[in-house]
Amino acid sequence: MSEEHIHGVRSTASVAGHPIHPMLIPFPFAFLIATLGTDIAYWSTGNSFWALASLWLVGAGLVMGVLAAIVGLTDFLTISRARDHLDGWVHFLGNLGVLVLALVSLLTRVSDPLAGAVPIGIILSVLIVGILAMTGWFGGELAYRHMIGVVGDVEQGS
Repeated sequence: MSEEHIHGVRSTASVAGHPIHPMLIPFPFAFLIATLGTDIAYWSTGNSFWALASLWLVGAGLVMGVLAAIVGLTDFLTISRARDHLDGWVHFLGNLGVLVLALVSLLTRVSDPLAGAVPIGIILSVLIVGILAMTGWFGGELAYRHMIGVVGDVEQGS
């Protein structure tokens, strides 16, 4: 199979031809990256507001990440081109790892948001943000290089 694709393949999970996955992913990205910011703010100020903000942000990031993952998994399982490339597997498995780490982060914070923020919360947040940077890159590869989930000149059944 060619590294570069000339024709796109439509997203299976779409509304009026528009893929849903790219509409959802900004939310977990924003929430989980902001969690690192609020963890650092709590660490540097000691103000409990920031630890509570981290708890809510990681929870929101997890919920929205699961929604984005369900839609993304639909495309991954139904579009063979997504599974034919290492990019698809790195994106899929990396984001699965992010959801597991976000769940661990949430569970460490729920009973005591202050104790859960430092140091384990910051460590988990750094890992999550690092993995998101990588999986976001590979998601871009899927969309822009392999033309998965595009609207326009589309091959059927690729």
